[in-house]
Amino acid sequence: MARVLIPLGLLLVAFWIYSIVDCALQAPTRHRGVSKPVWILIIILLPVFGGILWFVVGRARKRTMPVFRAPDDNPEFLGSIGSIADQDERIRRLEEELAALDAEDDDPRWHAADGAVEPGEDPATDSPTPSDSGTSDDDGDGRDTRA
Repeated sequence: MARVLIPLGLLLVAFWIYSIVDCALQAPTRHRGVSKPVWILIIILLPVFGGILWFVVGRARKRTMPVFRAPDDNPEFLGSIGSIADQDERIRRLEEELAALDAEDDDPRWHAADGAVEPGEDPATDSPTPSDSGTSDDDGDGRDTRA
């Protein structure tokens, strides 16, 4: 008889401790009926019966997360997208807007930022030409001959 009672007693104590720990670690939103401290008291004061009550009545089931579906797998999303004709019309309008932007006269300052040469610059060195720089080097020796 002792061979049965000792393992059974150890099992009941383990269940009682597991019930206390489970109740204490659950989020407060997962407790039904009464608050978390009251459930812990019920489990402690009614060792086995309190644990059974906790698992049957007090512990709320985990809410299942909604299954995430990619937009191309979701029929609701696919139905909310406009028809192919609407998409073709939108693409046509965007292409017209891009063509209109390309056809506009561009500001020359934008070309200078892109590496194009400003008027009055030497294309080989990207620096102002000697005639525009205010210095005169008529004989090519690099010295300014102006007084």
